Amino acid sequence: MEVVSPINGCSGDTAGRVIICKAAVAWGPGEPLVIEQVRVDPPQKMEVRVKILFTSICHTDLSAWKGENESQRAYPRIFGHEAAGIVESVGEGVTEVAAGDHVIPLFHGECGTCRCCKNPKTNACEVMGVNPMKRTMTHDGKTRFTTADERRLPIFHFLNTSTFSEFTVLESACVVKIDSEAPMKKMTLLSCGLSTGVGAAWNTVNVEAGSTVAIFGLGAVGLAVAEGARARGASKIIGVDINPLKSIVEKTNGGVDYSFECVGNGEILRSAFLSTHIGWGTTVMLGVHTSPKMLPLHPMELFSGRKVVASVFGGFKGRTHMPQFAKQCIKGVVKLDEFITHQLPFHEINDAFQLLIDGKSLRCVLQF
Repeated sequence: MEVVSPINGCSGDTAGRVIICKAAVAWGPGEPLVIEQVRVDPPQKMEVRVKILFTSICHTDLSAWKGENESQRAYPRIFGHEAAGIVESVGEGVTEVAAGDHVIPLFHGECGTCRCCKNPKTNACEVMGVNPMKRTMTHDGKTRFTTADERRLPIFHFLNTSTFSEFTVLESACVVKIDSEAPMKKMTLLSCGLSTGVGAAWNTVNVEAGSTVAIFGLGAVGLAVAEGARARGASKIIGVDINPLKSIVEKTNGGVDYSFECVGNGEILRSAFLSTHIGWGTTVMLGVHTSPKMLPLHPMELFSGRKVVASVFGGFKGRTHMPQFAKQCIKGVVKLDEFITHQLPFHEINDAFQLLIDGKSLRCVLQF
């Protein structure tokens, strides 16, 4: 099979050929990522190869990089799941996207044919839903990444996406076309954090005008919940965080009363649950929760009418809902600019990780 090293983007003659490009490879838990040359195979049946233009770092990447869940460890591996890029080529059977399309990857895919995908009550997918244990492609159980040296070691995939690479291969169910006029850097946020937070407010609990919303944890996802609640007309938004750098006292923005507080790191879920209104209050869990944690609730406490639910990708069906959501973001229904606090070249990815570890960034966007 022919091998090519593209110099400037997609040259048009890379389809069907192995591409050698830059990627940030994790060789062990907590070890600095290594920028090196990797081989990226052509897409197989129902797969898409994408040139990544921008990628950012989410706390899920941070958790996986640390190897916090031993059962999910697999090395070498290419992390990353928030990104935006351009389709370089497609494999057999792919009709939803074509070379040149602007796309965002979906860590939580939508096959479109399973029972869940056909049901409007859920965004679960029995075939291509998020699976942190998955590390190879569905078609043949192999990876599309290998080291570029003589060893040709397989490099494992991550969350259906692996965006810490100049080129990546995804299942076609895990990529969605967006408007070619959309600002690609901002669209990166829609791959995970922004959509998860806004969707939790819009889809999971359907925040109504005049509502009061409390948010425990003011990272990018938590602040996206606040943005989603603001867009839906919430009258009061209370933010709680253990990081004093995020403590902002009583500010008013666009008619919304905001209150941000700094508290100790106690049992957050229980505090959130008990802070909801008796009779109809709802607590929504977002993000990754390490094992063997259990819910800190007595069953009888649920008889108060309070509810606890979880939300994956904010309840959005990726391929069905993302194009319209992207348009809403472009129109300013949801404000994206303030979420991008830093921008660095891709080779400074370890510095970007440190910014997130230190609590100094919401989203640091890396550009290839």
